[in-house]
Amino acid sequence: MPDLSFTVAGVEPAPYSATPLLNFKLRVENADPAEPIPAVMLRCQIRIEPARRPYGESEQEKLSELFGEPARWGQTLHSMLWTHSNTVIPPFQGSVTIDLPVACTFDLTVASAKYFNGLEQGEAPLCLLFSGTVFHQNSAGALQIAQIPWTKEAYYGLPAETWQQLMDCHYPNQAWICLRRDVFERLNRYKRARGIPTWEQALESVLP
Repeated sequence: MPDLSFTVAGVEPAPYSATPLLNFKLRVENADPAEPIPAVMLRCQIRIEPARRPYGESEQEKLSELFGEPARWGQTLHSMLWTHSNTVIPPFQGSVTIDLPVACTFDLTVASAKYFNGLEQGEAPLCLLFSGTVFHQNSAGALQIAQIPWTKEAYYGLPAETWQQLMDCHYPNQAWICLRRDVFERLNRYKRARGIPTWEQALESVLP
């Protein structure tokens, strides 16, 4: 029966993507290099492990909304879910490297986006947990299936610079905020009544 292991060899922004998308370079290796694998239906849960890195003072201030005051971080820096990703691995023998696509958001009401946006340098520590179905053949050549156990995992540090480059590409010099509808309507009326042409100028006019 196949025994697959997983490592992340790198990550890069997906080219020509309409929305922010990262491609994790995932290396998949079978313990028996001579055994052909017709296909794998792979599922991946990606978690952020914030306790696995230090933070500078500026980063601590930016992340206080997520984790509270730094004095409490020993209790608040828990693992948190980022996202899920699914892909189909084509036939291979021995090992193969594939792209694992991961959709990203710059919605700063989402905890993962707040975390990545709060990092100024270094890496975001990630844990990738794998499951899914492996198709293989028995000694008689009959097609078999086996499940990938949840014990299969890989750790990877996502460079903060890569995240920033991805967002700068899709949202150059921009950021997203979410407002309650009634607050938006008040701001919109304020903007119209004063003939203010842009949202930035409307906000700047009410900021100290």
